[in-house]
Amino acid sequence: MDSPIGLLGGRSWAFLLPVFQLLSRILPWSVQILLRRLYCLATAANCMSHTRSAPPGFPSSGNGLWYTTPGSVWVQELLPVGNGYLAAMLPGGTSQESTQLNIESLWSGGPFQDPTYNGGNSLPSQHTQLAEDMRSIRHNIFSSPTGTVDSIEKIMTDPGAYEYLLATLDVSGQVTNYWRWLDLDEAVSRTTWSQGGATFYRETFCSHPLEACLQYVNSTAKTLPSLSYAYSVSAEAGLPTPNVTCFDNSTLSIRNYVNNPGMMYEFLAQVVAPGGSVACSTVPRSNPPNATLNVSGASEAWITWVGGTNYDMTAGNIASNYSFQGSDPHNALCTIISSANFGSRSYSSILAQHIADYDSIVGSFSLSLGQVPDLDTPTDQIVASYQTYVGNAYLEWLLFNYGRYLLTSSARGVLPVNLQGKWADGLSNAWGAGKCHDLSPLSRVFDDSYGKDYHSNINIQMNYWFAEMTNMNVVLPLFDYFENTWAPRGAYTAWALYNISSGWVTHNEFIQMNIFGHTGMKRSGNSAQWANYPESNAWMMAHVWDHFDYNNDVQWWQTQGWPLLKSVASFHLERLIEDLHFNDSTLVTAPCNSPEQVPITFGCAHAQQLIWELFNAIEKGFAAAGDTDTVFLDSVLAKRDQMDKGIRIGRWGQLQEWKVDMDSPTDTHRHLSHLIGLYPGYAITSYDPALQGGLIVNRTFVNYTREQVLNAAEKSLLHRGNGTGPDADAGWDKLWRAAGWAQLGNESEFYKHLTYAIERNFAANLFDLYTADSRIFQIDANFGYPAAVLNGLLQAPDVANIDMPLQVTLLPALPPTWSTGEMKGARIRGGITLDFAWSGGKLTSATFTVDGNVAGRERHVIVNYGNQIIGQFRSNEATVVNLSF
Repeated sequence: MDSPIGLLGGRSWAFLLPVFQLLSRILPWSVQILLRRLYCLATAANCMSHTRSAPPGFPSSGNGLWYTTPGSVWVQELLPVGNGYLAAMLPGGTSQESTQLNIESLWSGGPFQDPTYNGGNSLPSQHTQLAEDMRSIRHNIFSSPTGTVDSIEKIMTDPGAYEYLLATLDVSGQVTNYWRWLDLDEAVSRTTWSQGGATFYRETFCSHPLEACLQYVNSTAKTLPSLSYAYSVSAEAGLPTPNVTCFDNSTLSIRNYVNNPGMMYEFLAQVVAPGGSVACSTVPRSNPPNATLNVSGASEAWITWVGGTNYDMTAGNIASNYSFQGSDPHNALCTIISSANFGSRSYSSILAQHIADYDSIVGSFSLSLGQVPDLDTPTDQIVASYQTYVGNAYLEWLLFNYGRYLLTSSARGVLPVNLQGKWADGLSNAWGAGKCHDLSPLSRVFDDSYGKDYHSNINIQMNYWFAEMTNMNVVLPLFDYFENTWAPRGAYTAWALYNISSGWVTHNEFIQMNIFGHTGMKRSGNSAQWANYPESNAWMMAHVWDHFDYNNDVQWWQTQGWPLLKSVASFHLERLIEDLHFNDSTLVTAPCNSPEQVPITFGCAHAQQLIWELFNAIEKGFAAAGDTDTVFLDSVLAKRDQMDKGIRIGRWGQLQEWKVDMDSPTDTHRHLSHLIGLYPGYAITSYDPALQGGLIVNRTFVNYTREQVLNAAEKSLLHRGNGTGPDADAGWDKLWRAAGWAQLGNESEFYKHLTYAIERNFAANLFDLYTADSRIFQIDANFGYPAAVLNGLLQAPDVANIDMPLQVTLLPALPPTWSTGEMKGARIRGGITLDFAWSGGKLTSATFTVDGNVAGRERHVIVNYGNQIIGQFRSNEATVVNLSF
């Protein structure tokens, strides 16, 4: 007779997981813990004891996450898989697995719901008045004794769906020998357990080559128990119930619109069951239609699902009336299913193809921190015991690899990575929660995003900080997004809001930016601290320039990179105006906000540094672009020389955040906006008095040295605190601080902030929690972490022109915890690959290999270690330089 625990573990209880997941979003944490324990009991998941060894088949390197109980709390325990187009979250169930499915382009709102949606912009009829309002605001800023105004409200406009795939095995009895794990070598999630006299094995992955996700199951029994697959949306209150029908005898179709009217979406799910039979059966008298796939007599089985919408990013231009609307996704999905030929291919060949594709992205780079894999302790216990500054090289290495896994799994679709990668918990999420906002008599703005939000003042920028240096070919969808969503509508925004007819602009704003070309400055009053950010386009152009600077892809540069860069620079050429407050003949931005600070002023250091670096990229990339517009180039160079460079030391020795010296030494704001030139930029790090010096301060000529500027940046960074100020407790702000301390060569502060972020902000499944006690997932810290680690080990910051030496610094902030290690396949600017190693805290070898396509872009490279120059060379094509010690 089955025990009570075994009876609870039967299929009749497994369906409760989606209910527990839903309740975990709204109930207090103490109640969540109770729910988790009840679920563990219900599934007989061996909750009261922990198997003290890694699961069979777990990577011997330790490169993975493993657990001895199923997950129930989405943000802390479920495991992610994805291919960019699709994503899924897995609890690791036994007799039933409830897999949450996401489609990257499935959003509500925008022109799908309202044909008059205009990207948050003002109407053409308002153009004349807006131009006058802008002139008035600038006049008020310059004439104000403080150089600030309270509001720029006159120029502001007020302000995917998730399904569950249920896979159910007809098996009961007590569950033993349970493990679930995420293999970071192969990008596969796996679960194994014993029940009813057999051992079961399930694995799930999302294949990028096939644009599909698969879930496979087998057992030690001769045949699998009866197996069924069904869709459930019962856990998502507010989501329209879809039509689930039998497309054929082995395939389910799930179709609906997000809203009425709204975007159309569809999933197709096909089952292959060697040795057995598959039958699709409709649910009698179901309204709307429902159906189930049933498998019997199979030795193994796998289900493949594909999904899509009628969103078309290339239809976001004036020729398409900014509709973003494409065709019904059904035919494309049928093509994917048929072209993949799932029915005639072996599962092992599909899996091998997926692993090879994943390795093609992550395999050319590797990092060792001297870690010793802990194969005896589940990942959740390792995270729970982690301590600031004490550290744990194994977990720190694992988090680095996890960040690369998440980027690979979310960045290679049509759309770039957003605030939650491509994973989100439910219909409504922080910063992307959904309501239809009727906020203005002039326009009706629909901006629901189902939590898949974009923010352009640190978040999506941080997502890609480490991609180039770790040789990951994942950034092109980001540039397609700029070209197809921001640039077309942003050209209108430039004209409507700034009376500028060249180039394009976008903004950041507190609620969200979407996939429908939202480029207007939204919200009102002092919410300008979030919305007033036309320099967001300049920051994103740093990624465009970096892609060319690291790879020398001239064809891409000429067709996409340079047109994007030139159009953004054209906008800022017209936007810079003469400083009429200090009357020092410099050019400044006005109005500006230092994200996300309140003062509305002029000449914000953040904006000035970004635009200066943007103009430098124009000079550096002009020849390779094949552009003959020398009038444009000359205008950029002239205005670059005249503009305020955003480098100014204030009254208490700080690097000023604003041109007016109003920084407070007690300001611990989460953003380090005025230190962008320290990291990830270079206006501070590579400061050159000959190019950036020479300014008038209190009617006195000043020309700072590089040492003075770096000391001022250090003082500002110190006073900014540890990232737990009254305004935030996020992981990303701690990791930005860690990267800044690494740039200053301060190993102690670097490692303290890095480890503090891990202890305080990372969950048992290694997801970043927005605050230490929250249940909000925000992925930028998962990506900021690898970038910060890299900056502690290898620095090769940009410089103002390619005739300046490229300064490479090895092990600038090496913590004692990482006393032995190596990095292979790192990329640095100029098309150079770098391998280096260290032992006992000392550098032992370094090899630089120059690409074969750098003709005309050779660099003089200086290699630094321990505050000394240890080598230098000219980066001629295919040059190999070996340094050993």
